[in-house]
Amino acid sequence: MSLDGYIADNKGSVNWLVGQSNEDNDIDSYSEFVKDIDTVIMGWNTYHQIVTELSPNEWVYDDFTTYVVTHNSQISSDKIHFTDKNPVELVRKLRKENGKGIWICGGANLIQQLVRKDIIDCYYITVIPTILGSGIRLFEDVDHEIKLRLLKTQSYNGITDLIYVKR
Repeated sequence: MSLDGYIADNKGSVNWLVGQSNEDNDIDSYSEFVKDIDTVIMGWNTYHQIVTELSPNEWVYDDFTTYVVTHNSQISSDKIHFTDKNPVELVRKLRKENGKGIWICGGANLIQQLVRKDIIDCYYITVIPTILGSGIRLFEDVDHEIKLRLLKTQSYNGITDLIYVKR
């Protein structure tokens, strides 16, 4: 997210999700993050942005089982499942199955539904050195306090990863 709490600008773009320089001083925090994950959940807008803008020629989450929460009627495949199931119920169902962790990849509406029901166990937030001023907020309309404990931080190229768990 941006320093001021947005996950997309006011046009829905995420092209600002970069560090402070073009130098190759990034670390591979992604590999560490996904090693304990086998399932990705995202909303339709996130899915559509990935397949039309960000990676139209290759499904970047091929190593995972993906659930796309949508009311759009789409044909599922072995790796990508389209569902209109309530995201809270979907997460509860998937937690009962054997497997690794679940990554709530986006977007804001999906994440906010899960935050409101306090169903997220670990918040892995990457803060990008950018202030957008407006756009799509990560956390909006949370109607109760959720206390977290900072587990880990790391910084690289002006980016800071913050890992919190519920306390």
